Amino acid sequence: MDFEALKKYSALHPKPAGLTLQYGTAGFRSKAEQLDHVMFRMGLLAALRSRATGSTIGVMVTASHNPEEDNGVKLVDPLGEMLHPSWEEYATQLANAEEQELQKTLTEICQKAAVNQQKDASVFLGRDTRPSSKKLSQAVVDGVSVLGSQYHDYGLVTTPQLHYMVCCQNTRGQYGKPTLEGYYQKLSKAFMELINKSPGSGEGQRHLKIDCANGIGALKLSEMQPYLPKEVLIHIYNDGTKEKLNHLCGADFVKVHQKPPKGLDMKPNERCCSFDGDADRIVYYYTDTAGHFHLIDGDKIATLISIFLKELLAKVGQTLKMAVVQTAYANGSSTRYLEETLQVPVHCVKTGVKHLHHKAQEFDVGVYFEANGHGTVLFSKAAENTIRQLAKEEKDDAKKEAAKVLENLIDLINQTVGDAISDMLVIEAILALKGLTLHQWDAFYTDFPNRLLKVQVADRQVIETTDAERRAVTPPGLQEKIDALVKKYKFSRAFVRPSGTEDVVRIYAEADTQENADALAHEVSLAVYHLAGGRGAPPQPL
Repeated sequence: MDFEALKKYSALHPKPAGLTLQYGTAGFRSKAEQLDHVMFRMGLLAALRSRATGSTIGVMVTASHNPEEDNGVKLVDPLGEMLHPSWEEYATQLANAEEQELQKTLTEICQKAAVNQQKDASVFLGRDTRPSSKKLSQAVVDGVSVLGSQYHDYGLVTTPQLHYMVCCQNTRGQYGKPTLEGYYQKLSKAFMELINKSPGSGEGQRHLKIDCANGIGALKLSEMQPYLPKEVLIHIYNDGTKEKLNHLCGADFVKVHQKPPKGLDMKPNERCCSFDGDADRIVYYYTDTAGHFHLIDGDKIATLISIFLKELLAKVGQTLKMAVVQTAYANGSSTRYLEETLQVPVHCVKTGVKHLHHKAQEFDVGVYFEANGHGTVLFSKAAENTIRQLAKEEKDDAKKEAAKVLENLIDLINQTVGDAISDMLVIEAILALKGLTLHQWDAFYTDFPNRLLKVQVADRQVIETTDAERRAVTPPGLQEKIDALVKKYKFSRAFVRPSGTEDVVRIYAEADTQENADALAHEVSLAVYHLAGGRGAPPQPL
């Protein structure tokens, strides 16, 4: 390691005094002007991780659904998955090390992680459309270069596309070609084959309005349009030419506010969906003839995909184990429908995509979606091999046909991470094949009314949870109080959890009516305020 060069370059990316940041599920996120030193150091860390694994590592510069003035960075591990937890700790140490400690911290990481510094290193880099992303991504390049590592800068890409490239590169092309064209070709070919099997194929066009949150999704969807069949007409809104990224639009806005995004005019029963700023989340929605808005979130997406997969798996006659993975935020009505009506096992894990992804890997077919619309489907290697073999060699026509549909789905799904473009094509294919309208899909089950609140506290660490964050262990008396409040309402449940990023406690409540869900959420927020050190004025009723 050339410590002189390191010192010289590090001085060009100085750390602001007293700033401490934590690498979480979303990597680092903050105001863009605070991140220059972090980007440089994540370039260093990516080079070390590459040497430690003998693989290409990805670095994505994005702050997803955050406001345009924020930015962030996350590292992508060899198979396109999120960074290993032990390296999350190294990332936090490196980002927070004072200038004079940097050399020592790097040396310690190399020792702990047994990094062979003689090995070659390779890093793939991508960024979103924020005004700050180009400059910050140059800081990453400085970090990668100062350690003598190779890099390939993909420039503007969606987060899932970068995850995809990393996986393609490290599987030596087995997963696909590590190019944007390779991504478009693989997905569109699988999509075409599915659409051609639909009963109504060739009967006119299917229109879909897409709100791209004024982000990278608009650019990449435009590039992909020529690859898509003429039967599917996508109309792109909020393409970033007029408004700010994520401002009053995007998947997060639609999910939280339960209303259409700005900049998209909706007529009754039109199919609409929204991506988030870096195109790794998607939600669908429509308005009915009475003008009521209907949101179809990640829970309903997981349900639609599960129904379709279950039917296909039954047709191929294989004993492949399928399960759905949710978090405590999943609507209780979706859990009930999956378990009782569909007879599909459901597992609940802690909030955060890495927990869902990890659990989904335990099954032959693992479906996971957060309620916010981030999710995908994972197929085990064994399941994939079985399905591909049946598609090629099965003598029974019906079984062979079902196996071929499953094979197309495997190719259409981005298994590395939730991917709004891929998920959208999967949903469109399933709706076409099953001949479903959005209204029919929405009617599978009715969500329990719910409410999400947050309470400011002096220290979020006072709340500790267990049972996949569904029960509070500390402070004393809080869980007992929540249990007593829940008993007052029908079909109700509530839980609290500390935010991963700020000193607030998040409160989720469900009940038989919106009025009761709101009342329960308010009473739980008061309990948190009084027992967990609330700050400012007590929460007011909604």
